[in-house]
Amino acid sequence: MATDITVNGRSYRWMDRPLVVVCVGGCQFEYIAAAIAAGAAPFLGRLLAGAGTCFIADGVMPSLTHPNNLSIVTGVPPSVHGICGNYCFDDDPKQLRVGTILAAFSQAGARVAVITARDKLRKLVGHQMSGVCFSTERAHQATLAGNGIENLLGHVGMPVPPVHSAQLSEFSLVAAVKLMERERPDLMYLCTTDDVQHEAAPGTPAANDFYAMLDRQLARLDALGVTIVLTADHGMSAKHDADGEPNVIYLQDALDAWIGKDKARVILPFTDPDVVNHGALGSFALVYLPEADIPGAARHLRTLAGIESVLPRAEAAAHFELPADRIGDLVVVAQLDTVIGGSREHHDLSALDVPLRSHGGTSEQKVPLLINRRLRRKSEVRHWRNFDAFDLGLNL
Repeated sequence: MATDITVNGRSYRWMDRPLVVVCVGGCQFEYIAAAIAAGAAPFLGRLLAGAGTCFIADGVMPSLTHPNNLSIVTGVPPSVHGICGNYCFDDDPKQLRVGTILAAFSQAGARVAVITARDKLRKLVGHQMSGVCFSTERAHQATLAGNGIENLLGHVGMPVPPVHSAQLSEFSLVAAVKLMERERPDLMYLCTTDDVQHEAAPGTPAANDFYAMLDRQLARLDALGVTIVLTADHGMSAKHDADGEPNVIYLQDALDAWIGKDKARVILPFTDPDVVNHGALGSFALVYLPEADIPGAARHLRTLAGIESVLPRAEAAAHFELPADRIGDLVVVAQLDTVIGGSREHHDLSALDVPLRSHGGTSEQKVPLLINRRLRRKSEVRHWRNFDAFDLGLNL
């Protein structure tokens, strides 16, 4: 059996006890702190009080689900793994330019398990790995041949929950506990959805209820003697005015008015087919300008209220660690309380039943990085990233 595994230029020690890395969708530190203060998360409270170790880390840009989950499981930024948006046609793993830590350990003989809440991540995160790999969204379809497990609903003792519910994440966490009790995999990766965070701010009853559930399941995993590393893909911010109306810059409309219709094309990496929580509105956009004045367009966009930064391709690739061949001529980032849309007519906000909360910008980059162990090297000065999760769990 191997003792060290090298993946994408980083070395990882073989685990001496099971490791579970948990990526909590949309979890900024304020959610955890508020739940602890409300008495809803005693296990996490003990970890922050000294039983564990907690850092504040930076996620990757854009602060979206797919780029960050893929960074966590590869240990490298999007400039290396190539995934810089939430949606590709069929979410084809061929878009992924490097292998994952999970695949490398499974190929070296480790028992590996992956549980994603949504199926759109499963094929990417579980690419080329062997072992258990399923999504809660399609748990009822899991087979031994296709997912490494069968009779999943019977094992977990829960029905498949509605897609947009806290119960979808709860099923994932309960399944992780049951799997650890029954099969004790060496390495597990678990990611939840950000549905609650899209609707509920830190400290609200719905948010505290979610973190109470998370706390209970993490305590159960801890009692099984596993190392737990918890991090997040991104935070979440209010993106609306005092009346609850979304603060939106419709970038395609603004460019059409300035340089003429169809002279520019705005791409929103946030976009995916499921827009119930966010209306495809996030704080990050790409602009393609095949025939226009790129420096002039950048200067113009910087004058729009709510814009934080506008960077040309090469500068954006270097600054945000993005693959230059997969981004636009300009990268546009909105301020904390603002989102970017394409054309107003292409965004259906009728499904938003609460004031808009979203992510994608630098404002949502800060996330927790927490381990249920006291580190001997706690005083180490380091710029922590969420994709240091496996390094933290295996090496430190």
